[in-house]
Amino acid sequence: MMQRDTTPRRPQLPTGWRRLAVRLPIPLYRAGLGSLFGKRLLLLHHLGRVSGLDRMVVVEVVSHDPTGASWTVASGFGPKADWYQNLREQPQTVIRFGNRPYAVTAHFVPPEEGAEIMAEYAQRHPRTARRLCAYTGLPVDRGEESYREAGRDIPFVRLDAAIGHHQHGHSQ
Repeated sequence: MMQRDTTPRRPQLPTGWRRLAVRLPIPLYRAGLGSLFGKRLLLLHHLGRVSGLDRMVVVEVVSHDPTGASWTVASGFGPKADWYQNLREQPQTVIRFGNRPYAVTAHFVPPEEGAEIMAEYAQRHPRTARRLCAYTGLPVDRGEESYREAGRDIPFVRLDAAIGHHQHGHSQ
């Protein structure tokens, strides 16, 4: 009897015009226009684990705790995404949320907590949650348990602000 492969299919990294579109928000953040993206996106700096260079990526905010200055983001390209691997090597970094920079430390969310995060996210943003799951190749039948299952497979990262929150003097 043949076993079915249930490993999630990860999307290919964007190339050509799709890569350009994904990277378009970066110069807008650098120009001080991050507030255009509201509370749904943030600019994440990450140190290249091979090059040692400052890299940037814009990621969607899955949840935000303004009182504790904490943001949760997901790696739609899975654990092999460069920014995810770079944070594994160097978890202290800087984000730009709106027009404000924050010094943060990355904490990698365990799968059971990811399940809860995804179920909660699906309640708040059902269409976006379905698209994320379809994009990452995770089956979702729109039921809460299928979102929990997807959340166990999607790598989530919580970015917690350092004491004092605001970061001064980091290169843009």
